[in-house]
Amino acid sequence: MSRVINPEGAGRERNQLVKAVVLAIRELMRQTEPNEHSRDLAAFIALALLQISETVESSVAAWEKKGYWVKADRFRMEWAWAERLGKQMRQAVLEDDWAAVARVAAQVGEKLSGVDVPVRHRLGQPWVGAWQQLRQ
Repeated sequence: MSRVINPEGAGRERNQLVKAVVLAIRELMRQTEPNEHSRDLAAFIALALLQISETVESSVAAWEKKGYWVKADRFRMEWAWAERLGKQMRQAVLEDDWAAVARVAAQVGEKLSGVDVPVRHRLGQPWVGAWQQLRQ
C-alpha cells in the first residue's frame, strides 16, 4: 500500500497566507486615510498572522514525533514573529491606532520582503469581511 499525501498541508496553507498578507500590506500602503477597506485589510493581516502561527505548530508536530527537536525549535524561532506581530496588529486595529497599524505592517513587510507574489495571482481579495470577523 502506498503512502497517502495530503496536498492541503500546513506548509501549503502557510505559503498561501503569507502571499495573501503581502498583497494585503501592498493594498494597505496604498490607502491615504483609514476607512472600512483599510480596516478590513488590517484585520485580515492580524487574523492571517495568527493563523500562520497555528500552522507552525502543526508542521513542527511531525518533526517532534521523529525526534528532530533542534529542527523543530529552529522552525518555531524562525516563525515566532508571526504570533507576536499578529497580536500587536489585532490590538492596534481594535483600538483604531493607525500609527501602530502602519508600524506593525512595516515590520511584517520587512519579514516577508523575500516573498514574490505575481501580478496575475489567483488569491482574489481574501480580506473582504475580515473586520467583522475580528470583532466577533
